[in-house]
Amino acid sequence: MKAFQKYLGAIAPGKKCLLVTCGDNNGAMNYYLRELGGEWCWAHMGTTNIAEMSDLLGDKVVKAEDNHLPFPDNYFDYTLSIDVHEHLKDPQAFSAELRRISKIQGQILITVPDGDKRKLVNVLKEKIGMTREVYGHTRDGYSIAEIKSIMNKANIHPQRSSTFSRFFTELLELGLNFLYVKVLAGKSMAAVNPGTIAPRTEDQLKSVEKSYRIYSLIYPFFWMFSQLDKLLFFTEGYVVIVEGQKRQSN
Repeated sequence: MKAFQKYLGAIAPGKKCLLVTCGDNNGAMNYYLRELGGEWCWAHMGTTNIAEMSDLLGDKVVKAEDNHLPFPDNYFDYTLSIDVHEHLKDPQAFSAELRRISKIQGQILITVPDGDKRKLVNVLKEKIGMTREVYGHTRDGYSIAEIKSIMNKANIHPQRSSTFSRFFTELLELGLNFLYVKVLAGKSMAAVNPGTIAPRTEDQLKSVEKSYRIYSLIYPFFWMFSQLDKLLFFTEGYVVIVEGQKRQSN
């Protein structure tokens, strides 16, 4: 969340904000973003966990399509897309939609995995069978330059950019995803669709409830392990974040 706070700061009351997600978001990140201020709307691609997200947030979560976001033109002051582009066959159409629903001079934030196959954790993913197909991705990810190019083609002016989530955090996340996909999902009494790397629905969560209770007990050790990322401050992270601003139409 620190990465988003860096770009968003404290959001003024009345500012209209949107978060678009895809895949395994269960609503937790929405909950924390709401604490930054503003008036939030939520959109999610897919239907399997929209009801659970709505229950958690106490807000409506709308279904999004890659070529249509169900909101008016020029509506949002802040538009966030978290880990969506890598799931799409046509990220350009989706980026055009992000621009359409944003106000002129509105802030647009896009995050994606960087997908650099030379990075150690990404090499390890391939070795243990955690391929992009397992994650439900159409490609491994995008570089900062590639996201800026997509923004420019959508008439979004790229501004600041950075990376976060370094080696130790990514290694830990890979371990947890591997455990769920390769071990726990196979034992789940609830249906688990391809591309699911963590429990999305209430039934899926109940099926691994015992394992998650154990995880909650050892979480402090996992958190300490992830803090080793601070020793790697000089390296690039595994997640790309690019800020853009809506331009006037040409």
